[in-house]
Amino acid sequence: MIYLDTNATAPIKPAVRAAMMEAMERHGNPSSAHRYGRIARRYVEDARAAVAAMTGAKPAQVIFTAGGTEANNLILSNYASVYASAIEHDSVLAFVPPDNRLPVTRDGILDLDAADAILKNAPRGSLVSVMKVNNETGIIQPVATLAALAKKYGHIVHADAVQAAGRLPVDFAALGVDAMTVSGHKIGAAQGVGALIARENLNLQPHMRGGGQERNRRAGTENVAGIVGLGVAAQLAADDIRDMPRLAALRDRLETVLSGIAGDDAIVIGNAVPRVANTLSIALRGVNSETQVAAMDLSGVAVSAGSACSSGKVKASHVLKAMGYAPDIAGCALRVSLGWHTSESDIMRCAEAWENLYRRTRAARTGKAA
Repeated sequence: MIYLDTNATAPIKPAVRAAMMEAMERHGNPSSAHRYGRIARRYVEDARAAVAAMTGAKPAQVIFTAGGTEANNLILSNYASVYASAIEHDSVLAFVPPDNRLPVTRDGILDLDAADAILKNAPRGSLVSVMKVNNETGIIQPVATLAALAKKYGHIVHADAVQAAGRLPVDFAALGVDAMTVSGHKIGAAQGVGALIARENLNLQPHMRGGGQERNRRAGTENVAGIVGLGVAAQLAADDIRDMPRLAALRDRLETVLSGIAGDDAIVIGNAVPRVANTLSIALRGVNSETQVAAMDLSGVAVSAGSACSSGKVKASHVLKAMGYAPDIAGCALRVSLGWHTSESDIMRCAEAWENLYRRTRAARTGKAA
């Protein structure tokens, strides 16, 4: 089976697995004062320092959570007035009324002029949330520019950097934001661990209550093994960034091959604007995403239709709808996302499976072989 769904979950890296196993060999609560507790605390704080280094932040700014969704909830639940781009992850959009959603251009980039007009009239002190990299298309968003614009009107700014870490350099201070989210399982750590990076003097009420952990910002005994894994993955993120040119070459080759197979029946999303190197979003006219995902799976290739946070459901992409694509295109897109484990043979297997899918479905639709 060929795995090309890294944006949903990256395979755990061997060094991460080894570090987690070592941590699980020991027992001790990080809040305990005895030696076992102190060892567990050291594990947590070493990982905190690693995540801080990856994100250009201070260790005291790192709040460990159970993942990106919880980190987003932690910051967004603190504000009654929330604005966000229309292409955000569902864990952000759940807090954003339709009228507070900032439009994007046809190219999938935040419309800064429209954002300026909307945020100018927003209640002062609103939270504005924009992802650094879109999880479906890989398109890079102008977070630093948006942050400067929003702060002009006295707003708080949050960046979802879940898909940016390990693909681009991420610098909390340089982005000019007040809070930022990262997630372990997107960068080769385990599922169930993430972090919110928050400005030190940001007034942040805990979403999880009943304990003083994480400097009273997130209650509950820390997931020591998961946090250790996140720390190691954070240390390895620089290696991932150095690997991006290789992945860009593989992604571009796959894009060229698929476009050559299907011609005008294939629509590549976002290839005219900056994207992260590991992501290809491509729509196949007349073939819904669910059919494509199932056919590719039967051919031994795991890809997705976009976000994997809808309990396995395949539906038309709200991201592509926000970009102005008609339902017959928004409901026909596949996301292929590469990672540290991806090889050239994986790409060619994917191309072969997609070509077989295209020829079968075209023959079924037109009665003619492709």
